[in-house]
Amino acid sequence: MKKLVIAATAAGLGLTGLGAAGTASAAPQAPGGTTAGLQWHTCADDIIASVKPYDALSSVKVSDVIRCAELQVPLDYSRPNGTKITLQLTLTPHTGSAPAKGNLVVNPGGPGGQGAPFGARVFAQNSPAMKAAYNVIGFDPRGVGFSKPALTCDPNQSNAPRPDYDHGSAKSVKIWLKRSKQYAAACAANDKIGLLKHIKTTDSARDLDSIRAALGDKKLDYYGASYGTYLGSVYATLFPKRVGLMALDGNVGPSGVWYDANLSQDVAFDKNMDYYFGWLARYDSVYHLGKTQKAVRSWFYALRAKLAKKPAYATFDGAQYAVGPDELTDVIQNAAYRRSQALWNGYGVGLQAYKAGDLDTFVGTFGAQVTGGADDNSWAMYLGVQCTDVKWPTNWSKWQRDNDRIDAKHPFLTWGNAWFNAPCIYWPAKAGKPVKIGATRALPKNILMFQSTDDAATPYAGAKELHKILRGSRFIVQDGDRTHCIVHRGSSAVDAYFDAYFLTGKRPKADTVHLPQLGDPTPPPPATLKAKSLQATGGAPVNDVIK
Repeated sequence: MKKLVIAATAAGLGLTGLGAAGTASAAPQAPGGTTAGLQWHTCADDIIASVKPYDALSSVKVSDVIRCAELQVPLDYSRPNGTKITLQLTLTPHTGSAPAKGNLVVNPGGPGGQGAPFGARVFAQNSPAMKAAYNVIGFDPRGVGFSKPALTCDPNQSNAPRPDYDHGSAKSVKIWLKRSKQYAAACAANDKIGLLKHIKTTDSARDLDSIRAALGDKKLDYYGASYGTYLGSVYATLFPKRVGLMALDGNVGPSGVWYDANLSQDVAFDKNMDYYFGWLARYDSVYHLGKTQKAVRSWFYALRAKLAKKPAYATFDGAQYAVGPDELTDVIQNAAYRRSQALWNGYGVGLQAYKAGDLDTFVGTFGAQVTGGADDNSWAMYLGVQCTDVKWPTNWSKWQRDNDRIDAKHPFLTWGNAWFNAPCIYWPAKAGKPVKIGATRALPKNILMFQSTDDAATPYAGAKELHKILRGSRFIVQDGDRTHCIVHRGSSAVDAYFDAYFLTGKRPKADTVHLPQLGDPTPPPPATLKAKSLQATGGAPVNDVIK
């Protein structure tokens, strides 16, 4: 669902045919091709640059084959002839010689996540059979990324080191409420066309339907990750008869939208971070941070306290970077999103470097720029959606009481998460009422859901709630796993269900299928440890952002 920033054997699965394949659509193979209402052309250099990292994931060089198109949609769907905005779409074409089986439209979550490059990522990670069958359509949601206008509010808001998130002290509350009010005001000032009034999930669901129509498809084939599951379930409720195949991965519980959902995250992230601290302790011979989970945890929080008093600084390529307590928390939070040798080891090496006095490696792992600002578009649009989907509490005493209660037992994310969302108290656009998910007799009964039981970003209880609401859905559950969004995350069994669904329309006979968790990573050989702690860019954090 958030956050910072800020990716099988088919035999014996007991599948039964329950779904219809999507509408066939031939993919343009060269610039200038058309698909219904879209004109596909060579992508701009910045879009191609955004997908180049995914070339390494696939035998097909996605940066060579990806195509782009722009789709105009109404700013306000109640005034279809009024102001228009532009959505940026990408198409990564199928590799088969026959016409494509369908167009798989994908969304990476966030909200505020860039979906135009995500389409290339999904294609790159698809199996050969899926590559041969489906065009993958990515899109930047309204206000996001390469879509126009793309709103930014105050790029300097993230300059490091930022004021300590702290634990709800009167001093920190005064500082952060002022910052939150200023940021909300900056968003209002930079919104020249009233975009913030029309950035709800319902608006994006209508955009999804506009994309479906522009592709010339009678029904939408869709894969949504994280917040993309909420967007998908809203679409399925508003346009139930236009759903073809829909896979939802890392599922948002509808009843928590959005204030309570963030409180639930606080508990789950704290538990997953404790598990990570235990992993570091297990390999104390490598990282030297403590022999027990409790010892590593204590060392980490002592480090946060030190950084609050004296941030760490380093310079890379002429730019100064810093790590205060906030920057450390924001980056290392990614370790709680999924099991990953690259992340877990990279952060372990970064922490070890601080202990050894190697500030370059430490700051290179966790730092942010001191000046120069950063692109805050993703955060601005995250707030734009969450603050207006539903009205947030405006009484600060409730925020203080709820966050104090959770912070007492689960301190890792609680106050950082509160300040991430606090601009909603002052948000300049009026909030609406969330869609009642599943409130239609025509609800599609062929949806396939994926979830891990210890997902911190979208906790399991909410996913089970959604599974119950989406009557007739099937649920693929990875027991004991801490991965947020499990498709294309290393489980051949999970990916086999995903492939069978989109290639044949088949799903499991049982409502819920339980699969074993993946094993924990192990550290790489000692000689490679330091080399992997810094990215090739020199100083950029090793931060694998997952929405």
